[in-house]
Amino acid sequence: MDFTVSEKMQAILDLVNEFIDRELIPLEVEFTHRGFREMLPVIREKQEKVRQMELWAPNFPTDCGGMGLTLLEHGLLSEALGRSPLGHYVFWCQAPDAGNVEILHLHGSPEQKEKYLKPLVAGRIRSCFAMTEVDMPGSNPVLLETTAVADGDHYVINGHKWFATAADGADFAIVMAVTNPEAPEYLQASMIIVPTDTPGFNLVRNIPIMGHEGEDYFSHGEILFQSCRVPKANLLGPEGHGFVIAQERLGPGRIHHCMRWLGICQRSFEMMCRRANARKITRDGKPLASRQIIQAWVAECAADIQAARLMTLYAAWKIDTQGAKAARHEISMIKFVVANTMQKVVDRALQVHGGLGMTDDTILAFFFRHERAARIYDGADEVHKVSLARRLLQLYPPKGA
Repeated sequence: MDFTVSEKMQAILDLVNEFIDRELIPLEVEFTHRGFREMLPVIREKQEKVRQMELWAPNFPTDCGGMGLTLLEHGLLSEALGRSPLGHYVFWCQAPDAGNVEILHLHGSPEQKEKYLKPLVAGRIRSCFAMTEVDMPGSNPVLLETTAVADGDHYVINGHKWFATAADGADFAIVMAVTNPEAPEYLQASMIIVPTDTPGFNLVRNIPIMGHEGEDYFSHGEILFQSCRVPKANLLGPEGHGFVIAQERLGPGRIHHCMRWLGICQRSFEMMCRRANARKITRDGKPLASRQIIQAWVAECAADIQAARLMTLYAAWKIDTQGAKAARHEISMIKFVVANTMQKVVDRALQVHGGLGMTDDTILAFFFRHERAARIYDGADEVHKVSLARRLLQLYPPKGA
């Protein structure tokens, strides 16, 4: 395997890192205090600069307006963008839109691509993904209570979803609902496009996350579907193939998330080291970095980040070269390894900053409260560990068996 970064890709990464440092990081304190919606005019100005740099929609296919980067290339870019909470949105490769673009590109009809895919890639509209349910275990996506019942040329959707990221302000949702209750459990659900202005689509609230409701793109919505009626033409792919399509989205999406988390790790690590060197703790001016426990934290975090990074790049390379099925073990591993690495590094950085780390005067508190969920969404760590262990144990039957 070869993780060599091409000259072209390195030039892109250099441009992106410079842009993040110059244009986005200076906005972060204002962003955490004022909120996303109030910052949108400034954010759109930054997006226009990205378009002029021809770096818009880097991971989306070229035939629908993106740059068409490989998964490994976009992983490297996602790491750079992850250094700021605004990075992915400004470059227009944010979740859940990124995953929804993949679904529409692979499974959308020509009419669906014209109506939803093209304006989504162009940044004229946003979307959300409604799968997780209030009363059902999110770690088992085949357990769904939301139904889409056929009625002539329409589906009538009823159900209760939550943690639909970015539902506030989204123009449409891709909804997982049971259409074939008598089929085998992995063929019961379908994905259906639901415009958010459809009668019966009710955004109940933005769910408070550790005391912060969020708004617009930076929010997680609770949605109630009450006899929400949409045309059957809004079905994505074959009926009953919602879970199959979701699995296709999972592998690349995991790389996007993990590399973004590694960008958060790198930013937090840099802040920790600078703070440790700058903070004087004795009368004779010795810095916090002179203490061995801080030095141990620095060494451990550096090693953990490097290990998690190489694991993720290997998984991306394997998906690119052999497909997601061949990388199944690696996809499971990076989910819990990188999420835990990020939590450790952010926590250490916050601790080194002391009381300052608890405020919104740095970005660390934002990382801490919004990224703790990394160990829960996309399946809890424990579920991934058990699933991976079972698959690995099957490879080693007792001798003579």
